[in-house]
Amino acid sequence: MKKGLFSYENGIVLLMALTFGCLFFDRLALNFLMPYVAKDLNLNNTQIGLLAGGLSLTWAFSSFFSTAWAETNNKKKLVFIIAVFTFSVCSFGSGFALSFTTLLLARLVMGFAEGPVIPLAQNFVERESSPNRLGLNAGILQAFGSALFGSILAPVLLVQIAENMGWRNAFYIAGVPGLLFGLLAWFYVKPSTAESVGNKNDSSLNISELLQYNNIKWGIPAACCVFGWWFSTLPFISRYFVESQGMSADQMGKTMGLLGVSGLVSSVIVPALSDKIGRKPVLLGAISLGILYAFAVYFLKGSALQLPAIFITYFTMGTIPIVAAVIPSATVPDHLKAKAIGLVTAIGEIVGGVLIPALAGILSDSIDPSAFLWVSSVLAVLGIFFVSKLK
Repeated sequence: MKKGLFSYENGIVLLMALTFGCLFFDRLALNFLMPYVAKDLNLNNTQIGLLAGGLSLTWAFSSFFSTAWAETNNKKKLVFIIAVFTFSVCSFGSGFALSFTTLLLARLVMGFAEGPVIPLAQNFVERESSPNRLGLNAGILQAFGSALFGSILAPVLLVQIAENMGWRNAFYIAGVPGLLFGLLAWFYVKPSTAESVGNKNDSSLNISELLQYNNIKWGIPAACCVFGWWFSTLPFISRYFVESQGMSADQMGKTMGLLGVSGLVSSVIVPALSDKIGRKPVLLGAISLGILYAFAVYFLKGSALQLPAIFITYFTMGTIPIVAAVIPSATVPDHLKAKAIGLVTAIGEIVGGVLIPALAGILSDSIDPSAFLWVSSVLAVLGIFFVSKLK
C-alpha cells in the first residue's frame, strides 16, 4: 500500500469523511433549526422527539438491510452512491414541510436514504486502513461527519441562514454539497475497495452467526447506550438553551458549535488513543465523562465554568466510532464486517435513536424540561456496565 500524504488510504478516508459530513449536516440541521421550526409549526417536545426517532427508525432499518443486501449482491458502491444522492435531494423536503406530519414524512424518507451510508463508508475505510490506523481512520471519518460538519459548521451556518433568509432556505442549502461528493465517490472509489468478500451465493443475513461473537453480543447494548446518550440530548438541547437557560439565538449557535469542537477533538483523540492502549479502557474512561454532562449543563447554568465543563464531558461522543465500527469490524471475519457494522448501527439507532428520544421528549413534557439531560446520565452508567463485558 502506498504510504504518504497522498496515498489512496488517506484519500478514501477524506472522501468518506466529507461525504459523511454532508450526511450529518443534513441530518442534524433540524436540531439546530428547531427553535424556528417548532415556533412556526407549533411543535411540542413529544413531537420533536418523534421527529428524531422517526428518522432514526428508518435509518436503522436501512442501515442493516440495505447494507446486507449490498454486501450479499456485491453492490456496495452502487448502493452507497444512490444513498448519497437520495439523502441530498431529501433535504429539500424538510424545507417544504407545512405541518408536523409532512415534516415527519420528509425525515422518514431521509433516514431510509441515509441508513447504509455510514456502515458502507466505515467498511470502505476499514478495507483500506493500515492495521495500526483503524481506530484513527474511523475517528477521522466520525470527526469530519458528526463533529466538524454536523456539530460545528451546521449550527453556526444554519442559524445565520435561518436568521437572515428563513429556516426553509437553510434546509435547501444544506442539501447541495452531498450531490458533489456523491459524484466524486462514483469516480474515486475503486472496485476493490467496495468488492464483497466471501461466498457470493450466501444470501443470508447472518444475524444468528453475528450474535455468537461476544463483542457483538455485548457491543450492541453498549452502542445502544452511547447512541442513546447522544440522541437523548441532541434534539432538545438547542431549544433548552434558548427557552430554559435564556440564551440568545447567537449564543445558542456558538454553544452548539463549541460542543461540535469537543466532538471533533474527541472523535480523533479517543479512537486514536484506543489504538495505543486498547479499546476497553478508553471506552470506560470516555463514557464515564458522559455521566457528568447533564450536571455540567444543568447546575453550571450561566457560570464561567459551564462551557469548559460541557466541552470536557462531551468527550463521550468520541466513543461512537469505536462501538459502531471499530469493535464490530475487528470482531468478525471479512465477509461479515459490513453486516456487523450495519447490525450494531441498526439496533443502536432503534434503541438509542428512536426509543430514547421519544422517551426523553415525553419525560421533558410531563416532568421537567431538563428531564432529557438525566436520561443521558442513566444511559452512560448502563454503558459502562455493557462495556465491562467486552473482551
